[in-house]
Amino acid sequence: MKRMFVFVFSLVFILSAHGVQAAGTITVGDALYTPNGTDVSVEGYIVGVPVNIDTVEQSNFTSNYALALADDASETKVDNMIFVKLDSEYRSQYGLQNNPGLMGTKIRVDGTRDDYFSHQGIEYVTLISKVSGDDGGGDNGGTYTGSYYQAAEGLTGYALKQSLHEIIDDHTELSYSNVWDALRHTDEDPSNPDNVLLLYSGKSYSKYDNGGYVDDWNREHVWAKSHGDFGTSMGAGTDIHHLRPTDVTVNSARGNLDFDEGGSAFYEAPGTYYDGDSWEPRDEVKGDVARMIFYMAVRYEGDQGELDLEIADYVGTSGPYLGKLSILKEWHAQDPVDAFEQNRNEVIFKDYQGNRNPFIDHPEYVEQIW
Repeated sequence: MKRMFVFVFSLVFILSAHGVQAAGTITVGDALYTPNGTDVSVEGYIVGVPVNIDTVEQSNFTSNYALALADDASETKVDNMIFVKLDSEYRSQYGLQNNPGLMGTKIRVDGTRDDYFSHQGIEYVTLISKVSGDDGGGDNGGTYTGSYYQAAEGLTGYALKQSLHEIIDDHTELSYSNVWDALRHTDEDPSNPDNVLLLYSGKSYSKYDNGGYVDDWNREHVWAKSHGDFGTSMGAGTDIHHLRPTDVTVNSARGNLDFDEGGSAFYEAPGTYYDGDSWEPRDEVKGDVARMIFYMAVRYEGDQGELDLEIADYVGTSGPYLGKLSILKEWHAQDPVDAFEQNRNEVIFKDYQGNRNPFIDHPEYVEQIW
């Protein structure tokens, strides 16, 4: 019996050392001392982008090709980090050049221990996922780490809203025709660069199947353009922070309805419900919708001849109002900021408008204002 125990123990050790993944996850500290060739499942905080054996960028990221993980979200010592090589299928969603807001997010990485840049690393990644309940950022998403919001620090309520307005107010305005090309970029399907993802249905459509026919996608104004009567004019009518690709039929069904819960299922957008005065999108984008509405209410405050858009806590609104505030706040909490939203925010900022959605970067601002 003793010989059998020794044999089994030795066999388990040998299999573990040659790539059989042990149950559960390990810390970065444990992974640093795990032999190369071992399959591992590691949890750690994203702390930067490794660019050589002893250098990790922790701001102004220049690459989407790798991540550095540590057991402490504020770690700066490279010896306490493990490097993760990102293959092409993970770069658009987790690369920090595209998603700087992921800094400090806790993730799980499944892959094989193998040195990267001659430093302890993980390669041949098979899974990356955020660790539920610990994202390293605000109340439900990664906090933006740059100085963009410096003027708003320490403020709450109306003062915070006004400060954020001043920060995001001045930006490049697109023509309505240019919105087509912008959406092909901002809403690109991470799994298929030839397609865009449609907001309400979640379908992946060819980037160039756009227009006004039944099977096309078109430009949905999430803040319905009749709520303020801004149409498609430059400014609110072409602000791509709230313009999204949507199936023509689904867009028509939504019309100018307020946002609320309940109603009948809409067959062309699974998980979507509607009635005579409200529209409820699928769970996966409820938070996205809410944060776009919050953005519009802060960006358009009535100065310089623009509209003053406001969120009401009821449905059946008219004029420059849209509802329903209490439901939008619930959706914001229920559906946290994800990598697609963060990437979209970054692309709009860098390549198109030069301004950001504060509620993607700092989800906690919602409760501090409303």
